[in-house]
Formats: sequence, C-alpha cells, structure tokens
Amino acid sequence: MATMPNQVLRRHIAVPQDHGSWVFIISPLLIGTAAGGHFSHATFNLIVATLAAFMLRQPVTIYAKILSGRRPSDDLSAARFWMLVYVVIAALSFGAVILEGFTHLFFLIVPAILVFGWHWWLVSRREERKNAGMEIAATAVLSLAAAASYWIGISHYDPLGWWLWILVWIQSAASIVHAYVRLEQRMLDHSPTRRESWRLGYRAFLYTTFNLVSTLTLSLAGLLPAFIFLPYLLQWIETMWGIFQPATGWKPARIGIRQLIVSTVWTLTFILVWR
Repeated sequence: MATMPNQVLRRHIAVPQDHGSWVFIISPLLIGTAAGGHFSHATFNLIVATLAAFMLRQPVTIYAKILSGRRPSDDLSAARFWMLVYVVIAALSFGAVILEGFTHLFFLIVPAILVFGWHWWLVSRREERKNAGMEIAATAVLSLAAAASYWIGISHYDPLGWWLWILVWIQSAASIVHAYVRLEQRMLDHSPTRRESWRLGYRAFLYTTFNLVSTLTLSLAGLLPAFIFLPYLLQWIETMWGIFQPATGWKPARIGIRQLIVSTVWTLTFILVWR
C-alpha cells in the first residue's frame, strides 16, 4: 500500500505538464517588472501569487477529469491536496499585495475566475484539447501580470499598464496560433506545396501581421516607444519562415523548444526597446 506522502506528492498532478506554457506567465512578469523599474516585497508577493494561480490549473484539471470519469479516483487525494496548497499560497501572497495598498489589483481576480470556470466546463465535456480559443483567453488572463507588476513597480495605477497587457497578450495569441500551425504541419506525410503551406499558415500570418502593423503605427504616432515594433517584426519573420519551411515529421519537443527560444528573444527585445 502506498504511503500518504506518495499518494499526494505526485509530480504529474502538482506541476503543469505542458512545459511550453511557462513562458506565458514568466514573460508578462519579467516585462511588467522591468517596465515598472522597481522590485519590492509587493512584487515578490505578486510573483508568488501568480505562479501559484498558474500551477493551480494542473490539479484543477485532474480533479475535473476525475469527477467526469476520465481518470481513476486514485489521484483524487493528490488533486485535492495540491489545489488546497496553491489556493492557500495564492490567497496569502495576493492578500499581502492588497494589504500593501494595491487594492486596485483585486479586480484582476474576476477574469481569472471566469476563465477557470470555462476551462473546468470544457474539461468536464472533454472539449479542452486543441482549443485555441480557450488558450488565447487563458493567456489574456496571464498577460494581466504585466500590468499588475508594472503598477506595483511604479507604486500607483497608470493607464500605460493596459498597453503592456495588450502588447503581451497579442504576442501570446499569435504564438499559440503559430504553434498550432507547426503541430498541424508535423502530421503531414508529404512536403506541402506553397499553396498548401499558405492554407495551413494564413491565420498565423494574419495574427502576426496585425501585431506588426499595429505596433508600427502606434510607435510612429508617438503613443508607444519608437522601436516597440521590433519584437513583433521578429515574430512575423519567424511565422513567415515557419509557413514556408513546414515542420513535417518534427517531434513536438523540437517545436516547443523553438517556440521557447523565439518567445525568450521576443521578451528580451521587448524589455530593451520599452526602456
């Protein structure tokens, strides 16, 4: 018989298994903190609370699958344990942020709860897999960390935080669409023609082109930093390369690693041009 520690200390329940998703929370935190220009106790508490909320999705998903009969009940105690751990950590850390005077951040909980509820509903209906809409909505919530960490860094509310949120979110959304294109390409049993490649990748092209044109226009208008379009230009180039250099036969890990490298370069470039 398994001991109690072995029953609850299960890595596949405690830690998200889609490792590529980590960039969608780390990137906003880095960008917002760098833009705010100041690291404080409140910043640390926000990071802890945000990471705990991010980690919470894994045991919540397992728990929902158990309730819907998709997984055995053997994992029930572990799912409950890690849900409790992450909820307590997130509540205490975010509570500390609120007590330090950042009460305007409290409203950010609302969209997080709504997206969590939607995710739970999709899991219960077995419709969460390959749901780009759900993933884009989730990154919208995760991208709020950029605004929150920026406001904490400057010690007050500033509408510029919403620009950071939007800028981070549109990159994440385009990255998700691009990843779906690459994953679809890898399933092909032949080298696609240029017409086929365009058919698979035109949506990713639309996302990245919109991002590039929008940021270039806003920078020329003086509403955003002059070179803010550069990281989006890098993403656009990667998407165009990916459309016409299909990932036929690639392993998912190879696609994920390339996505991680591109997102890391994008994040660092964004921080440099923003400052």
